[in-house]
Amino acid sequence: MTVAARGAVAAAVGAPLTYQDIEIDEPGAGEILVRIVATGVCHTDEITRHGDLPMPFPAVLGHEGAGIVDAVGEGVTTPAVGDRVVLGWPWCGQCRNCLAGEHRYCLRMGEAVAGGARLLGPAAGRSAYHFPDGAQLYGHFFGQSSFATHSLVLASSAVVVPEDVPLDIAGPLACGISTGAGAVLNTARPEPGASLVIYGVGAVGLSAVMAAVNTPATTIIAVDRHVDRLHLARELGATHTVDAGTEDDVPEAVRRICGGPADHALECTGVIAVVEQAVASVGMLGTCILVGGAPAGATFAVDHVSTLWGKRIVGTLGGGGRSDTLMPALLDLYGQGRFPYDRLIGYFDAEDVERAIAASKRGEVVKPVVRRDGGGRTPAGADEPEAGVVGLA
Repeated sequence: MTVAARGAVAAAVGAPLTYQDIEIDEPGAGEILVRIVATGVCHTDEITRHGDLPMPFPAVLGHEGAGIVDAVGEGVTTPAVGDRVVLGWPWCGQCRNCLAGEHRYCLRMGEAVAGGARLLGPAAGRSAYHFPDGAQLYGHFFGQSSFATHSLVLASSAVVVPEDVPLDIAGPLACGISTGAGAVLNTARPEPGASLVIYGVGAVGLSAVMAAVNTPATTIIAVDRHVDRLHLARELGATHTVDAGTEDDVPEAVRRICGGPADHALECTGVIAVVEQAVASVGMLGTCILVGGAPAGATFAVDHVSTLWGKRIVGTLGGGGRSDTLMPALLDLYGQGRFPYDRLIGYFDAEDVERAIAASKRGEVVKPVVRRDGGGRTPAGADEPEAGVVGLA
């Protein structure tokens, strides 16, 4: 049996995303079918569409989905039909890293996020997505392909969302928001009095700023070329800002602020020249954390001697940790007013993915979210923003 749905299909590398009628197989063992209410639009969707992740095409993308469970497969006890969920990253649950609780570093992560097919079960290696005429269609992008009306996901990837949280703010927790916040909370783990410099304050970098405010770090530096983003970073808790568009030597500006090298640098742009600036911003026993995705095949160079003297360069995927611990913690902080990431969000109609991507590229919105069914807000209702509202202050 199949489920009739609609999805934003990219016919080939570089092709536009166009909503079309599709069909999805019913959930098998360990799977759930989720009716998508809202999906965040992430830079990773765009770089995948242009070939920097080896996703097969034609494909349905989208990987920051939230919605309501419509059906469950054999053996699934949680979540249940009717539960409101955000869709986290997939993980096999069987490799050494999964067994150690490092779900973001599942040894099968490559095929889990961009293989285009089911990861587990009797139908592993085959796509549950196809066109109504039976023609091949790839899905399961980051285990969800949530630019669609419905998504087939592993039950283990879903995190139940409290009833008082609107689903239209929950989706971005699946990747961009938790990536920035987790890079601070799980990877940097700043000690009292520590300094952090965050290169690139889009959705990921601003999430890192907000997370850093909830740590003992006392110096939080935001670096960007967009003055409006730097203003917003200040409002969200950055103690200092550096305008990379006017500053000739950004690492030197960081050293002036810190009175020496920073303890931690987070590189959130994926731009190689900026990566090298971030590495230069930390010194002995300092840590540069690579967060942003660079183009396929990109390399960077660092000075050997200064790196040899105790400098650490580490990568982080999705903020590290586990979806079922990180995302509920961020929602709790949001509810307490300590992580106001809703200020980054601008809303678009469900099938306006291309318009949302374009608005993000132009800097008109920090975190675009496409939504349907009223955004999944509770009947009591949070205030309803207009579609396409810009997330900048």
